[in-house]
Amino acid sequence: MAKKSAQMPAEPLAGKGQAGADHPGKEAADSAPAPRQLLLGLVFGIMFGFLLQKGGVAKYEVLMGALLLTDFTVMKIMLSAILVGMIGIFGMHALGLVKLHVKPTKYAANIIGGLIFGIGFALIGYCPGTGAAALGQGNLDAIPGIAGLLAGSYLYAEFSKKLSATVLTWGDRGCIMLPELIGVGRTAFLFAFAPAILAVLAVLYWFAP
Repeated sequence: MAKKSAQMPAEPLAGKGQAGADHPGKEAADSAPAPRQLLLGLVFGIMFGFLLQKGGVAKYEVLMGALLLTDFTVMKIMLSAILVGMIGIFGMHALGLVKLHVKPTKYAANIIGGLIFGIGFALIGYCPGTGAAALGQGNLDAIPGIAGLLAGSYLYAEFSKKLSATVLTWGDRGCIMLPELIGVGRTAFLFAFAPAILAVLAVLYWFAP
């Protein structure tokens, strides 16, 4: 999914919240989504769920096949989405049509959050997005996952202040992206990375149609 505002290498520390550190109320007000953004989020969320369902990745057996490396439908869809999204977002940004909103890289939070996500996915067979799509198509076995999602969101909100002073500060690298991390320009990165994704997709379609 597309994310937030352009954080260029010249201002990588913006993601650490330094600008709003002395004015937390102003920072919260500035980051509050406008009604138009909420409406657009709802519309695109519904479209995303519809496409997930039509793509077949809201099915328990397909998702478990992805975890067991016996079904590559999810991998094909994810790689296709990365390829199209990467070219589209960087292309529109180069034309000045959109701003990039890069999430800060925080090693501890990314690793811990990823492990929790992976364990939950493996236990129930759905991730949050596919779980909602599965429930929409009538799979009641997704209900525990949705309940866990709501409970986890509530707990995170309750402990967010404490997490902001501890885990979220561990390994905080600011708003960096892969091209800047490996020291190449975005255009050169696209010309190297896009064909690599296409090659992987071709292999998958050839050996696992």
